[in-house]
Amino acid sequence: MYLAEARALGSAIAAAHMGLVYGGANVGLMGAVADAALAGGAEVIGVLPEVLAGREIAHTGLTRLETVATMHQRKARMVALADAFLILPGGYGTLETLEIITWSQLRLHAKPCILINTAGYWDGLLAFLDSTVAAGFLKPENRALLLVARNAAEALRLAR
Repeated sequence: MYLAEARALGSAIAAAHMGLVYGGANVGLMGAVADAALAGGAEVIGVLPEVLAGREIAHTGLTRLETVATMHQRKARMVALADAFLILPGGYGTLETLEIITWSQLRLHAKPCILINTAGYWDGLLAFLDSTVAAGFLKPENRALLLVARNAAEALRLAR
């Protein structure tokens, strides 16, 4: 179901005449998003750090693949290129997106940050974030910076 949602996201991005900026790999859910977006005719830009470029995971069919020196430069470049952040289910690397939401809290950008909560995948994180508000560690208005969509179609509506 996660792979199907990833493919649906890529197809929806292309159908909406939008582009995709992502980490530049040919693997995982984001590789599937990129493939579906490319198949639909979307522009797809990948940003890959040098440390990963030599691991044979670089997507070779992208509109453009940029290589940067560090993971931090990757994130900064992706923020500069993107208009919104759509977050599919994932692991530690996906949780790096929390920094992008922090940047929004700090007013370093005003771009929508949207979790795609496929089959309730993010429910635990959302409950944790709600507990940080209840405990006084996060202001409600900053908690509201992270939007939640049930699926790719809803995420694209929120991103506009």
